[in-house]
Amino acid sequence: MEQLTIRKAVPGDAGLVVFFVEALAEYEKLRHEMVATDADMDRALFGPRPYAEALIAEWGGIPVGFALYFYNFSTFAGRPGLYLEDLFVLPEHRGNGIGRALLAQLACIAAENGCARFEWTVLDWNEPSIRFYEGLGAKRQGEWLIYRLTGDGLDRLAAEARTRETKHGG
Repeated sequence: MEQLTIRKAVPGDAGLVVFFVEALAEYEKLRHEMVATDADMDRALFGPRPYAEALIAEWGGIPVGFALYFYNFSTFAGRPGLYLEDLFVLPEHRGNGIGRALLAQLACIAAENGCARFEWTVLDWNEPSIRFYEGLGAKRQGEWLIYRLTGDGLDRLAAEARTRETKHGG
């Protein structure tokens, strides 16, 4: 029987993380949105101010999946939360408990860090993942809608703050 190990990503793993993100983007039919480079990921995970962390799942010593996460904060709970940005296991390795093991490791990290919540999103068409998550006891938060600002919209709103700072001296 093959052995599963889960380890924290370390400097030098940025290319591996990008490989898994690209595979996830293909699966989610969003490859056209994937623009992150190895250098971007290296800065985000291992730079002077890391913005995220990652776990690498290895099956028999071969990388077969990953989870990328970061901490957020719940003002209602007054405690941090752990947010899972991406989880992916190579298709040929699914069904071996790797995704569940990654989620269990993240739950352990959240508990050890006093997190009030462990959250993530899933695309509404991804029925296999939805069934998997609900089988773990996760509950869909249907009352919350996700909004996103990117590109020109983000730049326009940021320009308002810069204009205000210039007019009012900071």
